[in-house]
Amino acid sequence: MSEELKERLQLPQVDQVGFVVRDLHSALALYEPMFGPFTLMDPGPMTYDYRGSEEECDMRLAFGKSGDVEIELIQWLRGGCPHKEFIDAGREGMHHLRFRIDDIESKLAEAEAIGYRAIWRKRYGEGLAVAYLEREGDPLFVELFENTHG
Repeated sequence: MSEELKERLQLPQVDQVGFVVRDLHSALALYEPMFGPFTLMDPGPMTYDYRGSEEECDMRLAFGKSGDVEIELIQWLRGGCPHKEFIDAGREGMHHLRFRIDDIESKLAEAEAIGYRAIWRKRYGEGLAVAYLEREGDPLFVELFENTHG
């Protein structure tokens, strides 16, 4: 993400770097010396608005740290989502940068005005929502995370 776009969207510092991996346990062996220890999470099936349709997906997650930046490892298991697209394209590795924001709806409108579009999103409740954004020609997703609860 260029500095100009970061300034135009008035985004805070990156708070998470997400990696999509084919095998979580192999990735943990590789990355735990740098970013561990990791906390594992198996949230079970989740439903999101994915490219305009409700889609259920299932993933395994692991969370580590590099200073103040969270490192997320994501293993796609089933269902439609950006993580499956990434794996289907033959890719593995850095997938997205996450930014914590206060108001996801206004930030989505600003991002769309400069060429991003939300492709995967969910509102969990008041003050808690997530959206992945993509733009033409950019392989890196931007994740906006609204969490006014802390």
